[in-house]
Amino acid sequence: MSRTEESKSNGNSRPGGLTVNSRTLSANSLKERLSKLAVTPLSVSNPVAALKANVQFVPAQIPRKRRLQMLAVAVWSVMIVITSCAWFLLLSVPPLWPILAVYFIWARCIDNAPDHGGRSSQWFRSMRFWRYFADYYPASFLKEAELPADRPYLFGYHPHGIIGMGALATFATEATGFSAAFPGIKPHLLTLTTNFRMPFYRDILLALGVCSVSKKSCSNILKSGPGSAITIVVGGAAESLSAHPGTADLTLRKRLGFIKIAIQHGADLVPVFSFGENDIYQQMPNEKGTTVYALQRKFQSIFGFTLPLFHGRGLLNYNLGLMPYRRRIVAVIGRPIHVQQCDKPNLEEVMRVQKMYIDELTRIWDTYKDQFAKTRLRELSIIE
Repeated sequence: MSRTEESKSNGNSRPGGLTVNSRTLSANSLKERLSKLAVTPLSVSNPVAALKANVQFVPAQIPRKRRLQMLAVAVWSVMIVITSCAWFLLLSVPPLWPILAVYFIWARCIDNAPDHGGRSSQWFRSMRFWRYFADYYPASFLKEAELPADRPYLFGYHPHGIIGMGALATFATEATGFSAAFPGIKPHLLTLTTNFRMPFYRDILLALGVCSVSKKSCSNILKSGPGSAITIVVGGAAESLSAHPGTADLTLRKRLGFIKIAIQHGADLVPVFSFGENDIYQQMPNEKGTTVYALQRKFQSIFGFTLPLFHGRGLLNYNLGLMPYRRRIVAVIGRPIHVQQCDKPNLEEVMRVQKMYIDELTRIWDTYKDQFAKTRLRELSIIE
């Protein structure tokens, strides 16, 4: 018998066991029944029921493709842990110590690839693993203009988000088809130098074409020839603290270094706004003035990066864990801003180019917000 038929046979029952006849009960009797219903799911004596009431578990029947997408994102989310465990596991084997010692010395003292364009592998960037990774959200990009491969480019990516999954999918892999859309452009996503101090993890980053965000690295890549390009997630760690769903609060006005680098190397500036980047994680309230915010900024001042307190979903549930939510990410790659090469640009010139950059970024937001940011809580804001 179906649930609907059973309800009819029991006197037009309502969810929770209340029938039409229950409406004629006295106020005290009804209050007693409702109290029992409210207490039952949270009863300490029934923890399984309480868990089911608060956690949305994944159904048993999920398409294989979606499981592979989830696995790809889960693996990348803990890649630092995986590579670190692999390193310590190998260290537990004494015969391997000479080899590991040579690798460690080479990686820390000799290999300068992070500051010289990396070791990008087109095969590695095109692996099916990255396609599953991008399709999980799904992540994609929208191309607004052609980018001739006769000059260098500097892509400014906004917003930072908690981790920057959209930036990885778009500029560090071929999952979204970057090279096919922009032939001749060699993208290099830039990240913190400290990421290249981790054994094995650094080699994965280098194979993806990811390099250090140091000034030396930017300069070496941009002057390597026409078509060379770097992508800087401009807001950095400070902006990650403002990454809340439905918002677009950018740390940009005081960021002048990337514009100065573009002018010094005659690299066209290309603003990129990633709709949905802030929506894939839920961050706990940390407005300015709160203790959480103060502790996060203190941590950032000491270590150079920060630790947003966030949560997402899990492998077997939809609302409890550290995996990102399945929410669409669309990176709109805007029109290039041509700059005149100058070895020592003055502040006036840098500010002039920055205004053009902000205007173009604002235009992207205004053009596509009703299409890709329908659930926004407020408009684009440049907070500092």
